[in-house]
Amino acid sequence: MRIENSFIPVRGVGEATERGLWEQGVTHWDEFDPSLVGATTGERIRSFIEDGRRHLDAGNARFFGEQFPSNESWRLYENFRDDAVFFDIETTGLSKDRDRVTTVSFHRDGETTTLVAGDDLTRERVARHLDAPLLVTFNGARFDVPFLEQSFDLSVDSPHVDAMYPCRRLGLTGGLKAVEGEVGIERDRPDISGEDAVRLWRDHERGVDGALETLVSYNREDAVHLRELMDHVASRLHAEVFESACGDGRAD
Repeated sequence: MRIENSFIPVRGVGEATERGLWEQGVTHWDEFDPSLVGATTGERIRSFIEDGRRHLDAGNARFFGEQFPSNESWRLYENFRDDAVFFDIETTGLSKDRDRVTTVSFHRDGETTTLVAGDDLTRERVARHLDAPLLVTFNGARFDVPFLEQSFDLSVDSPHVDAMYPCRRLGLTGGLKAVEGEVGIERDRPDISGEDAVRLWRDHERGVDGALETLVSYNREDAVHLRELMDHVASRLHAEVFESACGDGRAD
């Protein structure tokens, strides 16, 4: 599902109104007919479409991140996925006030970079990697983003899809690895958990051979698999939210 299929950012347009438009064949901005809604709503939709076209042409994802309800942010994915950054962090614990970030992996356009504490994990490098049209995490709204903001004195304000919430919408619950298993994503090291990641960092600090390499591999898998997971989730939500309302093969 693409941004151009959406009307829900418009004030006064809820799920029922948007679905009603789709059911009447208005599945794209190009097909909007103001006569199908009230005069005030019609003018608001027309104005949103006009602004939206301009911001899409400019590649301005931030505009849509501000306009879409947070629970519908997944709709930005299809438009901006090629430039999206998928990222995941590992830490020494769960408290952003007491614990430290140990590794951060960023996956973008088929390339993966991992920054390691004590080596290249710096504020400047983190900020540079987070400078993207769209960020994708799993539970990042409550964990990864606040942790990075606190640890590196950052303000992460790029549009953000926390995949945990659209997963829940599809009945996919639990942590990232549990959800991956439900959708058929396989891991090289399924035996490693978040608790193991903390232990591996401590082992690394004690000089245990191979501990850091294993931790980095685990962290990188989290970031890389987010792309596959989000592709799956966006496709299923497209079918359940959009195609189910269209019914005539015009859902594009």
